[in-house]
Formats: sequence, structure tokens, C-alpha cells
Amino acid sequence: MIAVDVTSKRFGATQVLGRVRFDVAPGETVALLGASGIGKSTLLRIVAGIDSDFQGRVTRPDATAIVFQEPTLLPWRSALDNLLLTQPGLDKPAARAALQRVGLAGRGDAFPGQLSLGQQRRLSLARAFAGRPAFLIMDEPFVSLDPERAAQMIGLTEALIAETRPATLFVTHSRAEADRLADRVLVLSGQPATLEA
Repeated sequence: MIAVDVTSKRFGATQVLGRVRFDVAPGETVALLGASGIGKSTLLRIVAGIDSDFQGRVTRPDATAIVFQEPTLLPWRSALDNLLLTQPGLDKPAARAALQRVGLAGRGDAFPGQLSLGQQRRLSLARAFAGRPAFLIMDEPFVSLDPERAAQMIGLTEALIAETRPATLFVTHSRAEADRLADRVLVLSGQPATLEA
């Protein structure tokens, strides 16, 4: 069980998050909606353990994977090496299988700069799912993709989640994405931001 109980998050004198409390059960997918700048990505960084400067408590498993808005790949490493370096214990056949699973068969030797944005996003998904995480965090993973590519990525993500069943928390601006992928939708609003009832 992932347990989130944030009582306050401030940037200087400005309180951006008020009381935000929720759980994510094993195998459950929860979407987090809210207006731009409301604090969704800030909350995800807290839940992921990237930001520890807040009041409250977060309980999450060690086996946590994150898919950021930007692919955050190592540009000087091949697609295959990006997988192998970030997933200790993963061997080359398993890494190639992970690339094939996301539609990147035969692209293991390509560097991120040789891949389209959609392919880089697929590589980021492969990297996140290759370790079979107990908890998956995604921060707007389909942003800036054209509608056709976004639909393909949503379908791929849906299949990967169904296959591996991690507890999942993802941020999106799209209610349609949230309704398709999530078992439950939370909405962040107000100043400081809290969850809507």
C-alpha cells in the first residue's frame, strides 16, 4: 500500500500544498487532475522521494519507477544501454525483449538523438516497466505528442499496466486519459491546493 499524507508544502513564504491525503492499493491506478501550476508535479516529486522538503509522510515501496514529462535518457548511451544501466540485473536478452514490447525492436543500438520523441517516450516506458516496479509514477507521459501518437502511447501504457499490475499514480490534464487508464481520479484544486471532496 502506498500511503500519502502531505500536510504542507511551501516554496519560500508561499504554501502550494495544503492537506493532501490518499492511498494507492496494490494494482490500482490513480489519476491526478488539476489546473496547470496547481502543484500536481510538486506532489509527484514528493511521492517519488525526490523532494523531501515538506511536512507530512509518504510510504512507498523501494521498487518504484518514474516516467517524467521529458524522457530523461542518457544521450551518450544507446537505447539498450539506457535500459541496462538503469535496471541492475537486467540482461541483454531481457532488455531487447523490453524494447520489442514497446515497438523498438532493432533500435537497441540507436542513441536517443536518433529516436523521435515518440520513440524516446517508448524507451522511457520500457525502462520503467523492465524492472517490474511495485509502484509506477508517471508525470504527464503523453504531453506534446500528436493525438495519434498519444493514443498509441495510451494503449501501450494500458497494456503494460495490465500485464505487470503495479500500483500506479499518474498526472494528466486530460480527463479522457484519466477515465481510460485510472480506477480512481483525484482532483487537486484551491490555494493552497488540496484534494476535492
